[in-house]
Amino acid sequence: MDLPDVVRSVVDAHRHERGPLLVVLQEIQERLGCLDPEVVPLVAAEMNLSRADVHGVATFYRDFHSEPHGRALVRICRSEACKSMGAEDLVAQVETALAAKTGETSPDGSVTLDQVFCLGNCALSPAAQINGRLHGRLTPDRVLAIARRDAS
Repeated sequence: MDLPDVVRSVVDAHRHERGPLLVVLQEIQERLGCLDPEVVPLVAAEMNLSRADVHGVATFYRDFHSEPHGRALVRICRSEACKSMGAEDLVAQVETALAAKTGETSPDGSVTLDQVFCLGNCALSPAAQINGRLHGRLTPDRVLAIARRDAS
């Protein structure tokens, strides 16, 4: 199925819903692995919205991305509670081990490192979300072990 067909089928599945733009973009990203910039004008045309409206939503929410992530997505919390428990050192050590900065994917494409500013897991700081699962009391070795397991 090519890009216009994917967009059309997702939009058609949600046309009956009220304000389905977020759901449509989420489903397209799930199917394609990312929101390619070519998606914006296609969704806008199919939903009778302006390109600016679709682009605004696609770029506002951090969960939408224009390039595929690695097989494991690691989001380390950098809020005050996690910082006080060593999150900054955790981030630095994980960046070094992955040879990727926050917001990048490791050279082998296996792990994407990202940040969040509260996972609500302050009692178990430092915390991270790895492939959608919450983990606490993390060390660099534990983050890397979970990420590598999830990426395989």
